[in-house]
Amino acid sequence: MHDQTTTVERMTKELVQYEVSDNVATISLNRPEAANAQNAELLHELDLRWTAAADDSDVKVIVLRGNGKHFSAGHDIKNVSTTEPARWTVAEVYEAESRQYLGYSLRWRNIPKPSIAAVQGVCIAGGLLLAWPCDLIVAADDATFSDPVALMGIGGVEYHGHTWEFGARLAKEILFTGRAVSAEEALRVGMVNRVVPRADLSAATRQLALEIARMHPFALRMAKRAVNQTLDIQGFTTAVQAVFDIHQLGHGNAISECGQPILAGLDSMKSGIAASSTHG
Repeated sequence: MHDQTTTVERMTKELVQYEVSDNVATISLNRPEAANAQNAELLHELDLRWTAAADDSDVKVIVLRGNGKHFSAGHDIKNVSTTEPARWTVAEVYEAESRQYLGYSLRWRNIPKPSIAAVQGVCIAGGLLLAWPCDLIVAADDATFSDPVALMGIGGVEYHGHTWEFGARLAKEILFTGRAVSAEEALRVGMVNRVVPRADLSAATRQLALEIARMHPFALRMAKRAVNQTLDIQGFTTAVQAVFDIHQLGHGNAISECGQPILAGLDSMKSGIAASSTHG
């Protein structure tokens, strides 16, 4: 998808904030008025902040969080039907999403420093592409996780962590129904590490980051590599890349049916999500 950020928004504030203290880099999504929905500009800034943290020898742990009520409502599709090209091709969608979505998420996953996502409110679809690459997830008790993109005619988001994070049967249920997973359910299945009261999220995440930062940085790097390499031997990265191509087939089908890479606009998505929440 193309960038939906207005020129005014770009000029008046940082879309991603960054600070380092006590060997912990904190990266904060800063579009609270849009529930931290992701456009191209935000994702570009986010990648720069991840890179800065990776390159800074003073940083031992990276925390990713979102300002405002919600962690991230996913990719910004608000004006897709009115601002995107009149004619789409699968090739241009594939190129953009390879770089902005799958490429970024895999790069952040493989940064050789421990990372923690602090999640509150909604983490919808593209929000999972920010949280799942992190090594640990601390969730507020009001957090929910969902991937309702079947409503758009697509079989799941670009980074297929679902089967690995939830197990096969729960992954299928979530994808088939679009229902949200609560923080407590995510904890039970091992998708998140801790659930804390919403008011304690920042402090609890910070405390965990400081605890990890006491460890030797090379030991942390090797511990992360050991787990990630084990997952990769089991096929994680190969599977994620393969399912990305299946995702693109969904875009191709949508383009063949309606000329757009998705089959539903924002209003239809909101209605579908509300219906899924009612029946979930």
